[in-house]
Amino acid sequence: MNRKPDRPLSDDELHALVDGQGPLDDLAALQMRLADDPDAQARLAQWQRQRDALQRLHAQVLSEAVPANLLQAAQAGNAVRTSSNHWWRYGGMAAGVVMAFGAGWLANANWQKVGGREATAPSMASAQPEREFVRQAVLAHAVYAPEIRHPVEVSAQEQKHLVQWLSKRLDKPLKVPDLTAQGFDLVGGRLLPGEAGARAQFMFQDATGQRVTLYLGTMESVAAGVSGKETRFRFESQAAIPSFYWVDQGFGYALAGQLPRASLMQLAQEIYRQL
Repeated sequence: MNRKPDRPLSDDELHALVDGQGPLDDLAALQMRLADDPDAQARLAQWQRQRDALQRLHAQVLSEAVPANLLQAAQAGNAVRTSSNHWWRYGGMAAGVVMAFGAGWLANANWQKVGGREATAPSMASAQPEREFVRQAVLAHAVYAPEIRHPVEVSAQEQKHLVQWLSKRLDKPLKVPDLTAQGFDLVGGRLLPGEAGARAQFMFQDATGQRVTLYLGTMESVAAGVSGKETRFRFESQAAIPSFYWVDQGFGYALAGQLPRASLMQLAQEIYRQL
């Protein structure tokens, strides 16, 4: 590699270091340049934390056995490919089985009980948007909470603009809860995509640097399937990231953070009280 030693590492080069992909000589040269680039070291560490968080998020899916019906489907497909020159296709089929299993399991894992009893078909149907909502909330927390340079799109210094902007995008008047009495200050917020429209994420941080995120947005399918308002708090723990979530008149809220369950519950109750 003939590169100038003073040239900053590019995103592609940092990705190569994160993934460990590339010729050994090239990676060794990148490591040498990295040693003299503190900014790149910080970005690399941040990306590695994000990678690890995403891996933890789907660790349970990867460790589960493939369901029998998917194995049967794969075997049936294999049976019709008897020619030896078709063996190369089996790798793609296996990948398809894993993808189909992952998508199906993400929609069903850890949600076989609703309200402390076995879920009936209607209750499972109504729970599906909620579990997807929580999964997206936890994923957003795993991606943005470790961020150093850009944890939010709009900082707390522009709170008024932040609230007006997100309220307009979500088509609902929003309010940022005040958690200073609980030791958490607003960092800022960002706009995120969602299945039923835009979603918002507010981020808070305490004096130790611990961060929690409040993820919120419309859940039209839930609103259509329930009467009145649902305010019961539910606890979920995905990828070692605990969260409490609740639905109020078709609007969902999920508070995520690596805090003890009791502490997170207190924050959730305070947020609900204010909002």
